Amino acid sequence: MSATVKNPFQHIVEPLDPNDPKQQFYNLSKLGDPRYDRLPFSIRVLLESAVRNCDEFLVKRSDVESILNWKQTQTQTVEVPFRPARVILQDFTGVPAVVDFAAMRDAVMKLGGDPEKINPVCPADLVIDHSIQVDFNRKSDSLHKNQDLEFDRNRERFQFLKWGSKAFRNMRIIPPGSGIVHQVNLEYLARVVFNQDGFFYPDSLVGTDSHTTMIDGLGVLGWGVGGIEAEAVMLGQPISMVLPEVVGYKLSGTPNNFITSTDIVLTVTKHLRQVGVVGKFVEFFGPGVAQLSIADRATIANMCPEYGATAAFFPVDNVSIQYLEQTGRDAEKQAYVTKYLKAVAMFRDYNDVSQDPDFTRVVELDLTTVVPCCSGPKRPQDRIPVSDMKTDFEACLGAKQGFKGFQMAPEHHSAVVPFQFNGKEYSLSHGSVVIAAITSCTNTSNPSVMLGAGLLAKKAIECGLSVKPYIKTSLSPGSGVVTSYLKESGVMDYLSQLGFEVVGYGCMTCIGNSGPLPEPVVEAITQGDLVAAGILSGNRNFEGRVHPNTRANYLASPPLVIAYAIAGTVRINFESEPVAINSEGREVFLRDIWPTREEIQAVERTFVIPSMFKEVYEKIERVNERWNALVAPSDKLYTWDPKSTYIKSPPFFHGLTKELPPSKSIQDAYVLLNLGDSVTTDHISPAGNIARNSSAARYLTDRGLSPRDYNSYGSRRGNDAVMARGTFANIRLFNKFINKQAPQTVHLPTGKTLDVFDAAERYQQAGVPLLVLAGKEYGSGSSRDWAAKGPFLLGIKAVVAESYERIHRSNLVGMGVIPLEYLAGDTADSLGLSGRERYTIIMPEQLTPRMIVDVKLDTGKTFQVRMRFDTDVELTYFHHGGILNYMIRKMSEH
Repeated sequence: MSATVKNPFQHIVEPLDPNDPKQQFYNLSKLGDPRYDRLPFSIRVLLESAVRNCDEFLVKRSDVESILNWKQTQTQTVEVPFRPARVILQDFTGVPAVVDFAAMRDAVMKLGGDPEKINPVCPADLVIDHSIQVDFNRKSDSLHKNQDLEFDRNRERFQFLKWGSKAFRNMRIIPPGSGIVHQVNLEYLARVVFNQDGFFYPDSLVGTDSHTTMIDGLGVLGWGVGGIEAEAVMLGQPISMVLPEVVGYKLSGTPNNFITSTDIVLTVTKHLRQVGVVGKFVEFFGPGVAQLSIADRATIANMCPEYGATAAFFPVDNVSIQYLEQTGRDAEKQAYVTKYLKAVAMFRDYNDVSQDPDFTRVVELDLTTVVPCCSGPKRPQDRIPVSDMKTDFEACLGAKQGFKGFQMAPEHHSAVVPFQFNGKEYSLSHGSVVIAAITSCTNTSNPSVMLGAGLLAKKAIECGLSVKPYIKTSLSPGSGVVTSYLKESGVMDYLSQLGFEVVGYGCMTCIGNSGPLPEPVVEAITQGDLVAAGILSGNRNFEGRVHPNTRANYLASPPLVIAYAIAGTVRINFESEPVAINSEGREVFLRDIWPTREEIQAVERTFVIPSMFKEVYEKIERVNERWNALVAPSDKLYTWDPKSTYIKSPPFFHGLTKELPPSKSIQDAYVLLNLGDSVTTDHISPAGNIARNSSAARYLTDRGLSPRDYNSYGSRRGNDAVMARGTFANIRLFNKFINKQAPQTVHLPTGKTLDVFDAAERYQQAGVPLLVLAGKEYGSGSSRDWAAKGPFLLGIKAVVAESYERIHRSNLVGMGVIPLEYLAGDTADSLGLSGRERYTIIMPEQLTPRMIVDVKLDTGKTFQVRMRFDTDVELTYFHHGGILNYMIRKMSEH
């Protein structure tokens, strides 16, 4: 807050401690407004930010009134600004953000402004966690080999990031090998309460990864946004958001002794998907919350994108403060966090019903009803009780192609394919497990499930069980703390004996960095057209994400990952069938080796201790020797290397003028793709390995690279030429024009079937605008800015869909692509659209939020759609051609 701007709420500022008048806070209790005590705790965080940042320009007194009036505005669309306390990035989304910042400096310079104005004013932390792959596993040196390969592949990107850490103020970079961004955030970066510039205020953030919501489990309000939106926040712009509905999720009861936090979260995920919480906050309350550790709460909050909510908030209570102590935060911090949050009525006692605020609606879960479960085979919300896994998988085999179907002919269901591996004979069939990964911050942040996996491994080894050597097993913890307590408690050796070696500290299998499968395994899968299975403790299992050769992928708790790895198949009923038969011929059942909650808690109390967290995090920014040795330039403007295939100056700002371009209707557009429901950002955005027969591969080959040097799309997010060619390049993309799964489309003027990029290039050469037609939940999944940047570069001017995932719609707006939505009851089918028509979208001179516009077809037909610019600020961004163009023009003003 600038000292020259008079905040109209200055009168409620007071010291937190009368003996220290320099440390102040905005005492919201002094507003004297009875509405405050009825607000959900998550909305109180939005209110505090609006009060503290009120300058009658970016944040107005009327915005504070709108938030106070939250309960009365539930049926309306009320727009409010929110200034988060900080931003968090990971390297896949961080590289393009730093590329954009570097390019924006160039653009501001060209328009006669000061390039150093392009600089984060809001603190930003970037954790490098998405680059490492499971190339090596099952050997004690796998970790070092994978980390060496990560550095060799990504040296250029890492040098660029190191330049960014020097060139930009207020940006901290956590080196590779440190852990997963959300776990590092939870265990180390989270402030809970900021103590800065003489003020106390709640920690809050936005992040360029959808699982940013994990931090909500610690009572820090945060959610994922597109990289484009995050960049604007870093430059000091508030987020413009529609004041959300808040669904109160009441937890009661105590989970039974064999239930894990993963079982609870998969149950919550399915339940909230059915309730319908897209675009809403979920706030947890009730006596059941007090039964959950912070790690349990963080697991539930982490999966928030899978049930579609914006945030999944657990207000701070005594358990939160105990977690701060356990993770090595000092006593002074614990004291002021508690004192401040109590002073502003943001400290929660979950057993005190008088503290329960008003909610838009309340739904409830009795934790005693939760049973062990998995989710799959293609979506995180498709929960299956473990007792039904065998029958469910077998039903999926024959079911029609879809989220729960593989459409295998009945005579093929019992197919068995023998193969040789390391000189021995094995066989694969449908449901055979070929990947078993304990991965992802969702679960590796939780000592109870990690120690549960270790104890199960110990009991399995003691019973003489093993995992078949061709199964790709891996353990990729979210921080070094996990390795410390697994070793200290003595279970690491047993995990290693079963093949679960630490292969790296990063997202790895959870984001598709699962590395190659053994060639004989791939040949057997291909030869038998088998539905092979991956089992992972991650948060996403969309088609084509985990590995191209695992068509069925199941999310499960770490102990269940090991159990299915030992069984070697998901076609097993653990209640009636043994996990395996040991070398003595004895049947061993899962119940024989499953640890109880009491066993796990006893080990956790002894071995998960504050000194471990302190030791790991005190040296986190200097522990990676290769990072320390990297030499990076120190110039304020980046010197682009025209030969680089990793870092390239993007074309987003070419031809940008100080004057605003006029808004124009979209005339005679062709449809590039005609898509169905639940098209995810994994289908749209370049992700995973670069296929050898793809447009991106041809581009890299033309620049002298061999296939082994292609690396992944994620690692090349700083090169727009690769990313544009990888847009809609997912092998599981189902396009109605060609009526099968393939990264191709029909170039309508010639009728030729081409790769999507090649078709788009032809349209662009002819100067023709493009559209995409889609169904429900377009853009669900991870927050990927390239899912908007890629379509923009392909020449797509608008998308017409039945509904959008929140972050993706925001990203489209940020790139100046128009999100259009069919009116209620309309679909492409009901309107008789084949997608082969040409479309003209009539844009009135005066645009208003959520206005209805006409679409005219060359057939003479006309229909109406809603333009999903939801706020005036989004319309401003659109008029500028996107949010970054707006910022460049703003920063170029003298």
